Amino acid sequence: MLPFGTHFGAAPDALLMLFMALGVDAVLGEMNWLFRFVPHPVVLIGNAIAGLERRLNRATLPERDRRLRGFVTVGLMLMVAVGVGWAIAFVARSLPHAWIFEVFAAATLLAQKSLFHHVDDVARALEAKGLEAGRYAVSRIVGRDPQSLDEHGVARAAIESLAENFSDAVVAPAFWYVLFGLPGLVAYKVVNTLDSMVGHKNDRYRAFGFAAARLDDGMNLIPARLSGLIVVLAAAFAARGNPWRAFTTMIKDARHHRSPNSGWPEAAMAGALGLALGGPRKYPGLIVDEKWIGQGRARATSADIDRALHLFSAACLLHAGLVVLVLWIQSLLAS
Repeated sequence: MLPFGTHFGAAPDALLMLFMALGVDAVLGEMNWLFRFVPHPVVLIGNAIAGLERRLNRATLPERDRRLRGFVTVGLMLMVAVGVGWAIAFVARSLPHAWIFEVFAAATLLAQKSLFHHVDDVARALEAKGLEAGRYAVSRIVGRDPQSLDEHGVARAAIESLAENFSDAVVAPAFWYVLFGLPGLVAYKVVNTLDSMVGHKNDRYRAFGFAAARLDDGMNLIPARLSGLIVVLAAAFAARGNPWRAFTTMIKDARHHRSPNSGWPEAAMAGALGLALGGPRKYPGLIVDEKWIGQGRARATSADIDRALHLFSAACLLHAGLVVLVLWIQSLLAS
């Protein structure tokens, strides 16, 4: 059940506000013009996490203590996230027209347009300037060592990031907003940022980031599978997409990914486009020998990135349509 209904204040239904937030994000994207003057919420979250990690994650402490401090960090960040989200939502429903502020707040925590542009930059860099430019562009969206990638590896990395972040940056935030409103969305974003910053399996973060990594896995369990299904449906509307192959590849190969969640949208995209994604990859200080996802071509190109972006756009439209569908069902049940 949504935490706020239409009877409190003059705000529209929360699902309608989510639909508007998706629209604002699709049109305005990162809103750099605004965040020249005020810090972006994700920057504030990241700064808070970095400060707590420096203070609490001391290399001289036993692993058990570092793990406990990681749990404390997650708890503190979640309390602040829920409190801030609740305060914004309360004000949005208490003052006339203040709900617009909540719509924009939610939009800043989504990433449809910015994700599209970052991945598109990789394709344009490969086409216009070659491999080194492509490596630089892809280094902005993936954590692996870009110098280990050839042209096909750069293209695969961009497509994999697009698929994974469709879940992490679009579907999952919306999912938690549907369940718990803005507090749920902010809480998810905090956990996801914690995982990206400290949820690594190296000596520094293995113990401290344990709680963040496990909680992020749990919070993405349903959204990742939902993302995969949306990609399967979107394949029917994408250039040379194959929805049946997307579905069978997702069911067969999703568990080939080291993450319990990321493999679902990635496998669906691999099948839809007839590609092989994943496989062995190199991160700074770490080599991961993973299985391939999909039975198609591993020699992806910038043209395949373009096809993936068409599929992503169709998936975002279907996702927004799903929000409208849930809103319609809710209105039928309420009448």
